[in-house]
Amino acid sequence: MKKVEAYIRHEAFEPIRAELLDRGFPSLSIGEVKGSGRQKGIVETYRGSSLTVNVRPKLKLEVVVEDKDKSLVVETILRHARTGDVGDGKIFVVPVEEAIRIRTGEEGEEVLQAHTEAEIAA
Repeated sequence: MKKVEAYIRHEAFEPIRAELLDRGFPSLSIGEVKGSGRQKGIVETYRGSSLTVNVRPKLKLEVVVEDKDKSLVVETILRHARTGDVGDGKIFVVPVEEAIRIRTGEEGEEVLQAHTEAEIAA
């Protein structure tokens, strides 16, 4: 199993979420985060005063999938999050050693919520 962690712009989230859902990946986690990178600080004016904002708001998207589905999820994120401008974000792929559904105690890939082709078509 792999966990795909993506730091993206807010406006990229809804198209990514919709396509992942259409492709059978309804389970994901998001969180609002702030960070800095190559984008550096941005000077904003507030009530007549200039102020440099060194951290920019992003969304952190996390999806755990079977190894075979990793590329599909990464490609979906890239398709919708890439504008070509500094600040588009980053994607990290990390191995997941174990997954356990708390409610039932199930373990392994069966706890992932990926849908089959038949379930998507229905």
